[in-house]
Amino acid sequence: MAEIGFIGLGNMGLPMAINLVKAGHKVTGFDRVSSACDQARAEGVTIASTAAEAATDRDFVVTMLPNGAISLSVLNEIAPVARKGTIIIDSSTIDVASAKKAHEIAAAAGLGFLDAPVSGGVGGAAAGTLTFMIGGKADDFEKAKPVIDVMAGRMVHCGDGGAGQSAKICNNMLLGISMIGACEAFAMAEKLGLSQQSLFDVVSTSSGSCWSVNAYCPVPGIGPKSPADNEYRPGFAAALMLKDLGLSQEAAASSGAATPMGARATEIYKSFVEAGGADTDFSGIIKFLDQVK
Repeated sequence: MAEIGFIGLGNMGLPMAINLVKAGHKVTGFDRVSSACDQARAEGVTIASTAAEAATDRDFVVTMLPNGAISLSVLNEIAPVARKGTIIIDSSTIDVASAKKAHEIAAAAGLGFLDAPVSGGVGGAAAGTLTFMIGGKADDFEKAKPVIDVMAGRMVHCGDGGAGQSAKICNNMLLGISMIGACEAFAMAEKLGLSQQSLFDVVSTSSGSCWSVNAYCPVPGIGPKSPADNEYRPGFAAALMLKDLGLSQEAAASSGAATPMGARATEIYKSFVEAGGADTDFSGIIKFLDQVK
């Protein structure tokens, strides 16, 4: 079994770390929030006093952090003390430029590095069914597979450094767009006097079929259970969707990609978050549509 450092024991990181412990790995974790450390300790994670201590003499270090600036700051802290050959698996969702910079920092320190953001939300983290989108060297990916597999339902090696983050923001831009479209369709169906169950039965089996309808329907009582059935308590909060849409627009600007629908989705989610929807599931935007101009 591997010696694993885990930095970032929040809503996503904690269940991921717990699954590694359950699989028999020795996990040493760190988080700046003491309550997160207390929960992790109760689940068998050894708690370090600093990120550097968590990363010292480990086979792998997993990081799950809020943004690119923090990810780079933590990497700069742990790179000088990590054992040569340690592979860092950064599952934070960050901008592509920061991910590529992280690969450079790790390589200069003799470390392997994978940018490995995830999809699947807190439920997927707890169940060990996350999808990992991974960028980095093929050899590092092969070495990290047994560790990632504990936390994953699926892992895809997308290419070289930065490819994982590129895949994540493209996917989530599409998700944000499609959820708004799904919400608009169900809202219009209601105004037209069409039952939402009838619309689901049609869309889920015809050309409008998409994950936002089939698996995560934004209407309560329709389709598989989703946050809509739990008063839109977040599986994936609107604030996080806005963050990812913002990253998609940064990438679009830097690459010259035309993303008019992505830009509009960003504007709509920004209005939703500013109106108080930050901690609502992103599918809860269905209740906000009448305010969109």
